[in-house]
Parts: sequence; C-alpha cells; structure tokens
Amino acid sequence: MRWPAPTIRLRLTVLYGVVFLITGAVLLTLGYLLVRHNLDARGNFRQELAKLGIEPPATAPFFGRPLGFAPGSPEADLAAAVRAQLRGAALHRLLIEYLLALGVMTMISVAAGWLLAGRALEPLRKITGTARRVSGENLGERIDLSGPADELKELADTFDGMLARLDTAFASQRHFVANASHELRTPLAIMRTELDVALADPDAGEHDLRRTGEAVRETIDQCERLLESLLMLARSEAAAGRGEPVDLAALAADCITDLHARAHELDLRVRDHLEPAWTRGEPALLERMIANLLDNAIRYNVHGGFVDVHARQQGPVAMVSVINGGPVIATADAQALTEPFRRLDRGRSGFGLGLSIVRSVVEAHHGTLSVAARPEGGLEVRIELPSTSRRAGPAVPKKTPRALTKS
Repeated sequence: MRWPAPTIRLRLTVLYGVVFLITGAVLLTLGYLLVRHNLDARGNFRQELAKLGIEPPATAPFFGRPLGFAPGSPEADLAAAVRAQLRGAALHRLLIEYLLALGVMTMISVAAGWLLAGRALEPLRKITGTARRVSGENLGERIDLSGPADELKELADTFDGMLARLDTAFASQRHFVANASHELRTPLAIMRTELDVALADPDAGEHDLRRTGEAVRETIDQCERLLESLLMLARSEAAAGRGEPVDLAALAADCITDLHARAHELDLRVRDHLEPAWTRGEPALLERMIANLLDNAIRYNVHGGFVDVHARQQGPVAMVSVINGGPVIATADAQALTEPFRRLDRGRSGFGLGLSIVRSVVEAHHGTLSVAARPEGGLEVRIELPSTSRRAGPAVPKKTPRALTKS
C-alpha cells in the first residue's frame, strides 16, 4: 500500500484533526465526570418506584439515602438496585452519545482542516507555479500576489524582488557581453590584419616584421587593459558585504599624486578640498573608483583646464565630488556615460568602462552616483556613500605613486 505524499496540506490537516480529537476528548471526559458526579449526588426515584408497584413514604427525600425504608429491608435493597440501574444506563447512553459526537466532529474537523489548509496554501502553489515557469527568457513574469500583508505576501513580494534583480542582471549581462564582444573584435581584427599583411609579403624585411610585431604587441596591451577593466567591473559587482573603514580623502590625495604628471602635461590646474570622509568598503575598489573619476576628468579635459576634487563628511554620508572643465556635453549624454563602453569621443583612447566601474563600485557600497553636465563645459560627478566612524589605527596604508591602468 502506497501512502500519500507528506505534503504540508496533509500534515496541517492531520494536525488539525489530532488537536481537535485531543481537545474534544478532554472536554467530553470532563463532561462525563461531571454528569456522573451529579448522578451520585441526588436523584428522584418516585416515578420509578411507582412503576414497580412500590409506594414510597410521603416524606421520602430525593435520591441519596434510603427513602425512609428500614436499612436491610427488601424495599431499601430494591431502591438501591433501581438507583444503580438508572445511573448505569444513563452513563452508558451518555458515553455512547459522546463517542459518536466526538467521531462525527473529528471527521468534520478533518474535512474543514483540509479545505482551510488548501485555501491557506493557495499562494504557495502560485509561487511554486511561477518559479517553475520562470527561466532566463521570461524573467519579466511576476507573482503579484494580492491579499493581506502576511508572511506569504512577504514571501511573494521578496520573490518578485529577486526576479526583478535577476531580470536586470540578465539584461545587463546580455548588453555587456554584446558590447564586450564587439570591443574585443576590433583589436583581434587589427592583429589578424597586421599578421596577414606581413605573411603575404615575401619580401618583408626585418624592419617590416619589427613594425608588425610592435603593432601586435600594442594591440595585445590594449586587450589586456580591456580584460583588466572587465575583471574589475565584475569584482566590483560582487563586492557587497565586505570591507573595512576607509578615508576617502586619503584615497583621493593618493590618486591626485599618481596623476599629477599627466595633469602637468595638459597644463591642468588640480585643486583639492579634502576633509576626512570615512566610509566602509574595500580600499582597492574605492581607490579605483576615485582614480577612474580623476582619470576621466583629465582625459576628457581641455588644455589649460582645471580639475576640482572635494571630499568631506556630510552627516550620514561621506561625499566625494570631481569637477572638471572640458567641452560642452548634452545632459542626456552625460547621464549615459555610466553605461559600459559608452564614449562621447570615439577618437580618444579608452574603452568607456571608467564611469561604469565607478557606478558599479558605488552600488556595491550602497551609495549614490550623480553625473551632471556643466553649462560652461565639463562634468560634475558626485558620489555619496554611507559614512562610518574612524577606527583606531590606519585603515588605508600610504603607497608610493604609480601610474594607473587606463580603462
């Protein structure tokens, strides 16, 4: 014999039935004991004695002691026997009726429990059905459960939120892979062309081969920088929940030192207004975030322009902003600069990953990023991260200046 699957509905039904059976049995047992006690306490046998042809004394009391009969007399014995017979018959009928009532009500409670459990678990079946139908192609489907704000509604809303995040992640991944494959195709095509030209020329000399090798080497370096940026972007997207206290002002000061030579080449004025701004996060990612901001501010500037760097604590947030001069940018174009591989000037170096990495790092640290185009030209990028108190001891070790990887 195959037993039914131990579903939650079946277990709830059995639980309802067992609870009702136990409570009903206790209640009926108490009632039975109370009735038996009352039967032992008093009774009126006048009518029963009259049916047997016995005339009880006029002063016979209610059932309890012999009805005025002499102890040991036949009448007293008969009265006691009648009393015991009536008591036993009444208790027997009461017991049978209680057992029948308990059985019927138990079956009714089991049936009601089955129906109520099914109704209560209907949202779970809806959640399960949605989970079975969802795949990478239809992540836009939602449970959209209606009803009171109970635990099942909270579970359904949480599941819908998870689907929304997955939908966004999958869409971003598809867009990212498409753009990355396009960007990688260009340097690969360059390398193939250079090699094909060199191999097709039977009279190629040492100078031509060296030039080809240098071109291929430069393209390989470009691919390495692109892959490094892609890995940094992937690392920043998985960085939530880790970190330590970090002073953004100290990181900004180090990055300014690193980029001082590049700014000097373009005759840029770099002005800093740095105050302690402590937050919690990964120092390496936060350093890359600020370095990318400064790198973009220098790269997309004009000769003789400026770069202003601010860092300070503003109540519950630690703020960093970078303002730079440069060409006039449309507001819509400025908002789109945080998308991967988005560049305003295709003729410049870089892959368009700088601000997308910044956005990813900010989101991983539960902060906000705003990019605004300045009417007189250039950008103002502002980052706000949750602030934290300074921990004893240095959180970010000082480092020697070094050149930053372009992205």
